[in-house]
Amino acid sequence: MSAAAERIDDVFAALADPHRRRVVEVLRAGPRPAGELAKAVGLAPPAMSRHLRTLRRSGVVEESHPDFDARVRVYALKAGAMDELKAWLEETERMWAAQLLAFKAHLETPPAEKDEA
Repeated sequence: MSAAAERIDDVFAALADPHRRRVVEVLRAGPRPAGELAKAVGLAPPAMSRHLRTLRRSGVVEESHPDFDARVRVYALKAGAMDELKAWLEETERMWAAQLLAFKAHLETPPAEKDEA
């Protein structure tokens, strides 16, 4: 398996959980401290920590610490984290579109023309 395929698998696995998808939705508005994310998603801090660890390992989010307090962890969506996934989805969509067009053409071909082919 290629490294790109492994990264796509990691992103799919991270986004398989509805809480983690909700974190991504919340982070679309901008970076947030872990405590705010836990409240927004409705999870206890230890559970939120586990989900954030998974999102960080998959490369979907990144963590930073503000200068005023190194204990505070701020999370943000990582730029380009889903580029490989988007490319894979676009490629898959093109393949299916071509397959469906060919199937449609086959169905619309009159029976007499099919027998001649």
